[in-house]
Amino acid sequence: MAERGRGWARAVRGLLLDVSGVLYDSGADGGVPIAGSVEAVRRIKASGLKLQLCTNETQATRESFVRKLRALGFDIAVAQVTAPAPAACHLLRERGLRPHLLVHDDLVPEFAEIDKTNPNCVVLGDAAENFTYANLNEAFRLLIGMEKPVLISLGKGRYYKETDGLKLDVGAYMKALEYACDIQAEVVGKPSKRFFESALAELGVPPEQAIMIGDDIVNDVGGAQQCGMRALQVRTGKFRPSDENHPAVKPDAYVNNLAEAVDIILQEL
Repeated sequence: MAERGRGWARAVRGLLLDVSGVLYDSGADGGVPIAGSVEAVRRIKASGLKLQLCTNETQATRESFVRKLRALGFDIAVAQVTAPAPAACHLLRERGLRPHLLVHDDLVPEFAEIDKTNPNCVVLGDAAENFTYANLNEAFRLLIGMEKPVLISLGKGRYYKETDGLKLDVGAYMKALEYACDIQAEVVGKPSKRFFESALAELGVPPEQAIMIGDDIVNDVGGAQQCGMRALQVRTGKFRPSDENHPAVKPDAYVNNLAEAVDIILQEL
C-alpha cells in the first residue's frame, strides 16, 4: 500500500493524470491498459472529482490520441487532455515564430494553421522513426545558422515504456541539439511550470486542491510539486526502483498503480 500516511489524500477536488505508464503502456499495436486503470477512471468521473489528463504525448493529435484511449476503454473527451502541441502553437503565434518541425508525422496536423515558411525556430517532439541523423543534422544546421537560435521542445523526458520495452524520449535528442548549438531549449510540456498551470486552469481547481499522478519522478512528480500540487509516483510504466531514492524529488506517496491511488483518495471524500 501507499507509504507516508494518507494525509496527502485529503481535501482533493481534482486529479491530473499522466497517461503513458499510468493509464496504459503504449506500443505498436495501440498499447494495453494497465490493470485496473479503466475502472479507476470510471470511478473518478462517478465520484464528482474533476479530471484532466496532463500528458507529454507528441506522437498524435489530441483527437487521434483520444480515439485511441476510447478504443482501450477510457471514457475521455478531447477537452480533458492537456498536451504540448496546442501549447506550443499558442507560444509560436504569441511570439511570431515560424517553426521547422522535427516531430512525429501524426502530430503535424496540430501545426496546420501555423506559418512554417522561412523558419526562425525549431520545434522538437517525440519524432520516433523520424529521429534520423539527416533530420537531426538539418535541425542543427538551421539552429546554428540563426543569429538568435530558438529551440522549442515538446517535453524533456529521457525515456518511456512501450509494450516491448523502454524507448528513448525527446529529451535525449533535445540535449544533443543543445550541446551542439550551445543553447538551452524552451520546454513546453512537463515539467514546465507554465504547462502545469495551463492544465490546472483547464481542470478548474487551485494547485492545493489537486493531485498529480505520474510514473516520471522528475517530469510528473517534481514538476507538479513545484506548482504547489501534491504528487504521487506509481510503480507502473517507466518506474524504476531507483526512483524511490531520488536525490531531489520526494513524492507525497508511492502507490502500486492508479487503482490503488483512487481507492485511497475516494475513501477520504
